[in-house]
Amino acid sequence: MSSGDRTRDPFERSALERRFRWERNLGAAAMLAMCVITLANVLVRYFTDISFAFTEEVSVFLMVFLTFVGSAKAFFDGGQIAVAWFAEKTPPAWRRRLAVFSLACSAVMFAVLVWYGGRMAWDDYQYEVTSPGIGAPQWIYTVWLPILCLAILVRLVQGLALMVTRRG
Repeated sequence: MSSGDRTRDPFERSALERRFRWERNLGAAAMLAMCVITLANVLVRYFTDISFAFTEEVSVFLMVFLTFVGSAKAFFDGGQIAVAWFAEKTPPAWRRRLAVFSLACSAVMFAVLVWYGGRMAWDDYQYEVTSPGIGAPQWIYTVWLPILCLAILVRLVQGLALMVTRRG
């Protein structure tokens, strides 16, 4: 790379990125769990003609879990999905303002999800709602919604703070 080339090496990690790896570890654990239970179900079904009833319900939960964990990492890295066509048509100073406004709106949305997700999990616990597939307490699944939305909210605030304090 020349001295004027400012492209970042994809394998280079900042100290902040190395410090916060919990998303990668949780995502890898969820993927491993999905693969193991799905493989076990396929093998058992192939050799015995019996299927584990819990695999679909747990796999769906793990996919949703993985989505929220990936969203937390994406918001921290600035890799979230964005419609940038309008922002690219504005001057750089306005692009920054629009990005801050967008992150602030996302933070409000996830704060609302934390609140209502917490209420939903509490209702599931209080009224002893069970899951339709295996009859497990539903709150075991729904309690993760406010927890992971809170994690995303923390990452949003961190990304927002980095954007506001960064120059240029």
